Amino acid sequence: MSDLRITEAFLYMDYLRMSECIQISFAVCRIGIYTAGLLCSISIQPLGTYILLASPVISRISRKFKCFRALCCKGPPPARPEYDLVCIGLTGSGKTSLLSKLCSESPNSVVSTTGFSIKAVPFQNAILNVKELGGADNIRKYWSRYYQGSQGVIFVLDSASSEDDLETARNELHSALQHPQLCTLPFLILANHQDKPAARSVQEVKKYFELEPLARGKRWILQPCSLDDMDALKDSFSQLINLLEEKDHEAVRM
Repeated sequence: MSDLRITEAFLYMDYLRMSECIQISFAVCRIGIYTAGLLCSISIQPLGTYILLASPVISRISRKFKCFRALCCKGPPPARPEYDLVCIGLTGSGKTSLLSKLCSESPNSVVSTTGFSIKAVPFQNAILNVKELGGADNIRKYWSRYYQGSQGVIFVLDSASSEDDLETARNELHSALQHPQLCTLPFLILANHQDKPAARSVQEVKKYFELEPLARGKRWILQPCSLDDMDALKDSFSQLINLLEEKDHEAVRM
């Protein structure tokens, strides 16, 4: 037999051995995947106190299986609930700036809302789909057309505004609190611009807006806020989310 033939024979034998190794590797992978699937689909039952005491090895294996299932067989995290909210307030109250800050948007991209805009504001335990309505005089009369489908209300007021603007904001809030599509919903009332020297306190706003008698029996939160205190702002929204969750639980019980 020539040297070329011998070389070809050896190469062919190496090829066969390589193919066999690849097939064995695939088989081992399939067995591993099948075993992992089995571990994900079955629960390891105790083998009895006597056996576990007599054979600590089995106990260790069982613990390792449970750790494996916890690490490798964990499903996707549960979806966060979503709530549809409407955000209203006069022009200049700071609605757009507050929502943009909560969405981690650049302050340079903030433009006052003239019609309406929708933002998905993410929180750890919920996502708030906020429909913000422009607060100009010629737009406020159309607010009620956008109330349908809302599950909660955010009302933003400029606590440092003039007496005339504060009176206008008071009338708009009273109208919203009494509107048939909003009167049963949770309200978050934000007294914004607390960082300004002329800002009125929460107690002054509560008294001026007559919230205690008007909103008695309703779910509402009045909180001070400013762009400089994001922790307080996020806490206000967390309280609103708690009210929304309570309303969800009541609907389920009904």
